Amino acid sequence: MFKVIALVIVVVVVALLVFAATKPDTFLVQRSASIKAPPEKIFPLINDFHRWDAWSPWEKKDPAMKRALGAVASGKGAVYEWEGNNEVGKGRMEIAESSPPSKVTIRLDFVKPFEAHNTVEFALDPKGDATNVTWAMQGHTPYFAKVIHVFFDMDSMVGKDFEAGLANLKTLAEH
Repeated sequence: MFKVIALVIVVVVVALLVFAATKPDTFLVQRSASIKAPPEKIFPLINDFHRWDAWSPWEKKDPAMKRALGAVASGKGAVYEWEGNNEVGKGRMEIAESSPPSKVTIRLDFVKPFEAHNTVEFALDPKGDATNVTWAMQGHTPYFAKVIHVFFDMDSMVGKDFEAGLANLKTLAEH
């Protein structure tokens, strides 16, 4: 009986590992919101890490989070480093591209809870009296992450934070 149970467990684990190997090598999480404000009003809120505390969803997840901002206040070369609880982890962001008032691209490097190197992009597209703001994150999915993605849907987990952040940004920009 023990041999049968052990064999079933081995087969399930092997099947899980094979299934994980079929997962995509890259990921994309993306959310959009319409904000009734011109891009010129929204862009500085994204392009300046000093202003992220007013809208970033992760700021509220750990009010005791340690933050360090680089010498450059905003735009290309601006740096934001953080270390916090298990929900926010530890990492570094650097603005790699800043194209006022339409796009901000950020290099996002996580150290904890796991190492990851991703690209984040904010695109601002004016639509009449509003601006469509798209927040996207993409990156490479190593095999270990593919195994985790079998059990946890990254799009659902991170997407909720993007939605909260965009809602905060909307509130801030519209008032």
